[in-house]
Amino acid sequence: MPHQNHPAIIKRLKRADGHLQTIIEMIESDRPCLLIAQQLQAVESAIESAKKALIHDHISNCLERPLKTAGPSGRALKEFKLIAKYL
Repeated sequence: MPHQNHPAIIKRLKRADGHLQTIIEMIESDRPCLLIAQQLQAVESAIESAKKALIHDHISNCLERPLKTAGPSGRALKEFKLIAKYL
């Protein structure tokens, strides 16, 4: 069963892929390096955002249920979620 947020993650990655293709065209067209660097930064941010969303989705769907049934480790899960936002 796919995770709840996978469609949104796919959408982000497809958008980043489109931007990446544009960057390749910019390089081939000898566009200014500053503009290319700005676009590369935007792609990096989009991919980083998708990665974080995937990690949090994994925590919620693959880790949270088993830990909740384990009992007292629920507190550990909350702390793990808090730290994971910095990945």
